[in-house]
Amino acid sequence: MDEPDLRSIYEQLASFENLWLAFHKAARGKRSRPDVATFEYDLEGWLLRLKRQLLNRTYVPAPYRRFTFADPKPRAISAAPFQDRVVHHALCNIIEPIFERRFIGDSYANRAGKGVHGALDRCTQFAKRHRYVLRCDIVQFFPSVDLTILRRILARAIRDDDVLWLCDQIITVGAGELTNQYTLVLYPGDDLFSAAARPRGLPIGNQTSQFWANCYLNLLDQFVKSELRCGAYLRYVDDFLLFSDDKDQLHAWKAQIIEFLATRLRLVLHERESTVSPVTTGIPFLGFTDYPTHRHLRQRNGLAFARRLHVMGMEAKAGRLDLPTFSTRVRGWVAHAGHGDTWGLRTVLLSGRRRRDERIAHL
Repeated sequence: MDEPDLRSIYEQLASFENLWLAFHKAARGKRSRPDVATFEYDLEGWLLRLKRQLLNRTYVPAPYRRFTFADPKPRAISAAPFQDRVVHHALCNIIEPIFERRFIGDSYANRAGKGVHGALDRCTQFAKRHRYVLRCDIVQFFPSVDLTILRRILARAIRDDDVLWLCDQIITVGAGELTNQYTLVLYPGDDLFSAAARPRGLPIGNQTSQFWANCYLNLLDQFVKSELRCGAYLRYVDDFLLFSDDKDQLHAWKAQIIEFLATRLRLVLHERESTVSPVTTGIPFLGFTDYPTHRHLRQRNGLAFARRLHVMGMEAKAGRLDLPTFSTRVRGWVAHAGHGDTWGLRTVLLSGRRRRDERIAHL
């Protein structure tokens, strides 16, 4: 039997073993990138420096690099330097187990053993059992996350002041990264100055941001399950579904969710897009349209991959993309699309370029 680890959780976080594990997680699939290769060249030296900085509380995250990524709509991405991404993973290695036991089973984003396909399969199960679905998502979720509320949520679960100090370092350097993506909302009791002065925003792309999104919206999960008593509910980041055989019940739940998000989390529901509909008309969710009996990939996703495939083919011919990487990317998408009824689509995409987009549109 392994001996119990009697170190404080912060000592465990800053340990060489944890930083080594964090490096391998942060480097997964990125070993050929120059910043990762530079870090790995002096791996032991980097990890020892990070360990010393963390234990001495002299660690200061570096500024982010900003760029825009189309997914399919433009998203502002803030990329932390690689050494900071190692620290993000080291932190999550330690605090994820603390929160994991607090999360509901039907929260699927950024959790081991969950993921997109698990969420889609659960959606299908609920669609087979219920007549109606309420589809919801949150306006400007990552830019809107209120950092004062997030810090309070973290402090309720984490009892180590050093770990909270590290959380504060990461939260502070990311505050304001998405200011240009946020439209100011005044909630009850706000005035223009107090609302504008509140720190907010989690940089999209951070390991910590993805994890803290679950911590933040866990309050919504608990509200829906415990107070609304909705037995058929699932969430993937800020997209979530509630199922029922009673349309009026779903409309009532929507009104209560709007109030809860505003008063407890300072978030706004996409009211116009959050609709109640029969499950038989199809549930747009995570790039697919889900039905009780089958599942289609949404047309725009097929078109987007057709264009990416063309670009990758050109890059491969020009020698800018090696064959193993090209093959891995194609196989990854094919495996993803295979979770829907997409045999015809996959055949069209991989059978040649001629009039591909037009043919996809008719599938």
